[in-house]
This record gives sequence, structure tokens and C-alpha cells, in this order.
Amino acid sequence: MSMDFNFLMNDIVTQARQEMIDGGYTQLETPEDVNEAFSQPGTSLIMINSVCGCAGGIARPAALHSVHYDKRPDRLLTVFAGQDKEATAQARMLFGDDHLPSSPSFALVKDGKLVDEIGRHEIEGHDPMSVIAHIQAIFEEHCQEV
Repeated sequence: MSMDFNFLMNDIVTQARQEMIDGGYTQLETPEDVNEAFSQPGTSLIMINSVCGCAGGIARPAALHSVHYDKRPDRLLTVFAGQDKEATAQARMLFGDDHLPSSPSFALVKDGKLVDEIGRHEIEGHDPMSVIAHIQAIFEEHCQEV
């Protein structure tokens, strides 16, 4: 029995997208979506999603559970690296020159400017609870109580 690789990958991507949507994240699928999101005042957590093992096993659960905290960003957003390539490139451009592209990763944007981020090297090899604590520390510093 042979399995169609593209069929399998499409299923994995669909599940990864839906998991974030079900968790309250809005997808940014086009450069225009990214520009609109960055033009909003307040804070936004952007999860750069991917299908690598550390995304599925660590970053997505951390993204979903970190928001159960007294301080949270105004918006939860996600862009899918490797899938929505133009949107991801636009977000990375708006993050600025100091941003090192990695996926999965997290970026906290305040009033359209990157104020903090968590790169893949701070996710891969770490347990989800330590990543959640890291995200919540960023919320504590930059977000308002809800």
C-alpha cells in the first residue's frame, strides 16, 4: 500500500491550522492580512506555525495554553511558514532587521512594532510548560490585564 505524500501533508497542515483557529487565533494568509494586523493599535501575539515536530509537540500547545493568564495580548494571530509564504515573508519584514526568521516561533507586536520574540532555539528541546512560562513572562511585561 502506498501513501500519497501530498495528501498526508495537506491533512497535517489542515489539522495544524484548525488547532490554532479552534484556540482563538486568527490566520494571516496574505500580505494584506499581515499589514492590516500590524496597523492595529495594542498588542498581538503572532505564532509562526509550521509542521515540524517542535511546532506540533511544543509550540502549538504552548500557544494554546499560554493565553490562560491574567495578562494577554489584544489579538492572537498566526501565520503558517512554508504554506502562506508571502504572508510569512511580509510578517518577517515588518518584524524588522534584527528578527531572525525561524519556525516555529512567537512574536509579540505592540502598536505595529516587534517588542519581543521567542525563536525556534527557545522552543526546540524545551518542554511546553517552559515555553508557556516564557510566553506568559512576555505577556506580563507588555500586555494589559483582562
